[in-house]
Amino acid sequence: MNAIVAWKAGSASDAGLARGINEDRVLVDDQNGVFAVIDGLGGHAAGEMAAETAAASIREQKYDATVDPERFIRTAITDANNRVYDLAKTNADWSGMACVLTLAVLREEELTVGHVGDTRLYLVWNGTLRKITSDHSPVGELEDGGQLTEEEAMRHPRRNEVFRDVGSRLREPDDKGFIEIKRLPCKPDAALLLCTDGLTDVLPSPQITEIIDRYDGDVDAVAHQLVAAANQAGGTDNISLIFIAGPEFLGAHSATLTETRTRHAVTRPRRRRLPWRSIWGSVFWLVVGFVLGILLWSQIARLRWHI
Repeated sequence: MNAIVAWKAGSASDAGLARGINEDRVLVDDQNGVFAVIDGLGGHAAGEMAAETAAASIREQKYDATVDPERFIRTAITDANNRVYDLAKTNADWSGMACVLTLAVLREEELTVGHVGDTRLYLVWNGTLRKITSDHSPVGELEDGGQLTEEEAMRHPRRNEVFRDVGSRLREPDDKGFIEIKRLPCKPDAALLLCTDGLTDVLPSPQITEIIDRYDGDVDAVAHQLVAAANQAGGTDNISLIFIAGPEFLGAHSATLTETRTRHAVTRPRRRRLPWRSIWGSVFWLVVGFVLGILLWSQIARLRWHI
């Protein structure tokens, strides 16, 4: 059993409001720390077939903790790519089908991510939502380069174009310009969000963060709340995501965290203050002592003078 078993993963996938077919797929293997979101590309049923084929291929690549995560990811994505390509040649309706995907392996406190296209992985840590993957698209490059704001990119007419995909041609695991790999530490008080563009095309980062901030131990609730919010914002595409919370992660506005802060404030030791009555009492006795001292000194002086 993998050491990440203490992490919790919740997922949700929905066709959205504008499409009758869900061409997304999610893969959750929390026992081995393998997670993927896949978004199909192509007309008719081609996108759905491409995503399903890629998901099945990745599932068959059983992850072994003795294997380097990057090598596993490169092999799994490449096998999925070539299977989609070969299958497309067997049916004219599937010609040109492909998909985009993000595949993550979480082992102990290290995350390895393999990425092709415009699906995304976010890291949630220390109150901040940070995009780890880069969108392999013209609009994504402009946004990542700071030439477009997030809101401008969301409204851009070319936002759904990609220049990397899984399945349009045969590939090798180490092909340049194919799989983007990233490694990063992942603390127990962090969380991860993998998602398709059906979420990020309609929900800006602050709104995603607001929902995650309410996390209070129920990962499935966060996943379904994000899907519901995306549908409420228009639901223009399929929406799929995986929310993974570390064993020490709590949303910034969770009821548990609020209660803990309140309890801490109540039980925090206070500096002991001297009551005013005690202060005035001390002053009184100092004055009495001073007066008695003067009287005693006068008596002694008088006796010496008589002698």
